[in-house]
Amino acid sequence: MRVTLFDYGAGNLHSLIKALATTPGADVRVQEDPLRALDTDVLVLPGVGAFGSAAARLAPGREAMRKALDAGLPCLGICLGMQLLFEESDEGAGQGLGYFPGRVTRLAARHVPQIGWNDIEEDRALQSARLSTVYYAHSFVCRAVDAREVVGWTTHEGDRFPASVRRGNVLGVQFHPEKSSHAGVRFVQAFLQEVSS
Repeated sequence: MRVTLFDYGAGNLHSLIKALATTPGADVRVQEDPLRALDTDVLVLPGVGAFGSAAARLAPGREAMRKALDAGLPCLGICLGMQLLFEESDEGAGQGLGYFPGRVTRLAARHVPQIGWNDIEEDRALQSARLSTVYYAHSFVCRAVDAREVVGWTTHEGDRFPASVRRGNVLGVQFHPEKSSHAGVRFVQAFLQEVSS
């Protein structure tokens, strides 16, 4: 199973690569070209960076990537990667993939960024690897138009926002599973195993 991280050039991917590689049969690759990143069995949009610069790196392959997701290419979007699955962001210019309708806005809280552990409410992202507490590091959150696509919620200082969204084989998570201890790594493994079967 080829697993490709689309690298928008913003940060250390080591812990995510390590978590993905623990899945039996996973051949993990990193690709900076958004079109070449689509030559894969599973696409991963990692969670480090700013929306504007990541959207600019995505732009040459945006339409092709959106078509690939619509056609069934499995995708895991983490933190910023989840935000890129939406339409636009208040954090910066540029277009996301628009796979999920909605906008990314600043977290409505006194303490921003939210860094640390928090609970997930109503976790339905993966039946085989339910999560209760996960690690966050973010200042912006997705505001989903269709609540039916939200498969987990989190509340930070009264602001309730999607912890995870899912439609078909495309899963976005606002948290960092690769930094969420053994349960987070099992979550990554469960997603890869589910979409490869």
